[in-house]
Amino acid sequence: MATPSSSSSSSAPAAPPLSFGLLSDDIVLNILAKLEADPRDWARLACTSARFAALVRGVCCRSRCAHALRSAAADLLPSAASAASLHKLSVCCPGLLRAGVLLEHSDFGLERDIGPDLSFLSPHPNSPSTAAAAAAEATSNPSPPPPTTDHPASLLCWSLFDDLYFDTVYDPSESSQNPTFPPPDPDSAAKNPVLIAREPSKKRRKQWVGPLNAHLASGSWTLSREQGNKLLASRFRGDCLYICEWPGCVHVEENRRYMLFRGVFKNFKRSRVWRTITDSNRGKIELDCAFCSCNEAWDLHSAFCLRRVFGFHDDGEPVVRAYVCENGHVSGAWTERPMYA
Repeated sequence: MATPSSSSSSSAPAAPPLSFGLLSDDIVLNILAKLEADPRDWARLACTSARFAALVRGVCCRSRCAHALRSAAADLLPSAASAASLHKLSVCCPGLLRAGVLLEHSDFGLERDIGPDLSFLSPHPNSPSTAAAAAAEATSNPSPPPPTTDHPASLLCWSLFDDLYFDTVYDPSESSQNPTFPPPDPDSAAKNPVLIAREPSKKRRKQWVGPLNAHLASGSWTLSREQGNKLLASRFRGDCLYICEWPGCVHVEENRRYMLFRGVFKNFKRSRVWRTITDSNRGKIELDCAFCSCNEAWDLHSAFCLRRVFGFHDDGEPVVRAYVCENGHVSGAWTERPMYA
């Protein structure tokens, strides 16, 4: 028969395990302050608990922005930016992919505006396939006859003279005699195709050394409006653009160094850059933003919002590129000259 003492000891409840839920917010914040050196620790803790997420985004990020980004935080936080997004912008590099480095650059941005290169066949002006269309057009808008020549083969090529000739106003009364045409050659179009002079764009196939996606940025974790003024053209100096300090996050690739930067506009929808983009009906490109949910952006280089002195490399790659999303987040890259010829 069990004694009363033994029965009471066996039925005693176990001590509850220690939990952060029993700690006050002040104690938890003191612990989180010890992890400020690596911003990734805050991000990991914010994913584990709603309480940690509220403390990190509402208290830790705001205190760090006020301490490390004094002028930028005082200027940006009262507008639309939150402390958490501003903190992420200061410490997160967009990566080569979202900075636009992997985009095609050999077309100088024209292909995204006017469409890709196309090859076509130029039909003979007297071929049966175009005779009916030419007759219908002549009734409404008479066109000048082609110039007479002793070499019918010269009609198969296009020259600067043809452009100047057809751009002039032709008066049929000035012609004293009817021109003679060579017999039609249906196979001339197939034998002599006319191609666009500009070479088709080529995709860049190479191995990249640095990380392609967003990661913890190297270098300074501060934002400066002075650096933003150096990026924009002179007519946009009234806009308020904060970007990271030079040189940003450096990526050393095969023969070029990419200095990736990130930034944000203050009141982007009220800036002159926004008015320039919308008034010119600039199309967006498929480029995900590293700091918000936008999956399209505008190319500030093709929109002529950047300084013109930057120029291009020999292979057509711009020395500076920059892209802005609808929320005003900017991602881009500076480049240096190749290390070897």
